[in-house]
Amino acid sequence: MTEVVAMVYGAVSMVNAIAIGKGSTLGIDTFVEATLIKKEGTGIHITSENKTISSRLINKVIDNMIPKKVLENTRLELNFRSNIPTGYGLKSSSAISTAVVLSCAKAFGKQMSDEEILKMGSKTSIQTKVSITGAYDDACACYFGGFNVTDNLKMKLLHREVGPKELQAIIFLPKSRKRGNLKRLKEFKNAFERSWEFAKSSDYWNAGILNGIATTSILNSDPNLIMKLMEKGALCATISGNGPSIIAITNKKNKSRIQKEFSGLEGKVMIANINNKKAYVHEL
Repeated sequence: MTEVVAMVYGAVSMVNAIAIGKGSTLGIDTFVEATLIKKEGTGIHITSENKTISSRLINKVIDNMIPKKVLENTRLELNFRSNIPTGYGLKSSSAISTAVVLSCAKAFGKQMSDEEILKMGSKTSIQTKVSITGAYDDACACYFGGFNVTDNLKMKLLHREVGPKELQAIIFLPKSRKRGNLKRLKEFKNAFERSWEFAKSSDYWNAGILNGIATTSILNSDPNLIMKLMEKGALCATISGNGPSIIAITNKKNKSRIQKEFSGLEGKVMIANINNKKAYVHEL
């Protein structure tokens, strides 16, 4: 019997990648912990605290990594523990797929580079239609932490740097999970191209603000909220992924003012720290 544990962190968007196939993300200290037990027997058995976890994604990662003949004589028990809300654009799918890749590689003695680990998760996300672009930007931030700037279509990490650990992400989770028509994002490519260029030159806050105003306007959300959060002292306010979560990056001094701005809206607020730690896996 072999037992391994993988820890992968969450992230938020600075630039949505759907419009131009390029994105930017920032790691936060939410997490997915995957425990994998490999023993004699058959079948893949998944348990999780969160009932909305995608078993289709998990099974496909395993199919892509482990030969069928090996799986026929192996029982895999996977248990997931996570504090990343699912369905809000907070990168739970990227964290889960990366955790499965890491734990399978460790349990089956497969040597994989960072790039191979990230590409395996992203390719599986496309195969299972969990992501339109493969979410390579999301995978990079979940895996490396910090700021990441990527070309998702080429699955290339172009720039990475440490995030400011003294700052926090105030995350609003609206009660309504409505998302607008994502196809419309492509009609406004210029805005996202400009936003991505900001990120590429390490001007992440302006990248996020432009992304937030563009995305809220296009997806019929409220761009005024982005402006109000900036007025309350946020360094950056934006929509994470395709929403509906709204993120304000702030120093601790302005935290309560930003929380107050969210308090009049229907939904929940959570607070996360900036993460610069790399994902890891170890055998028990």
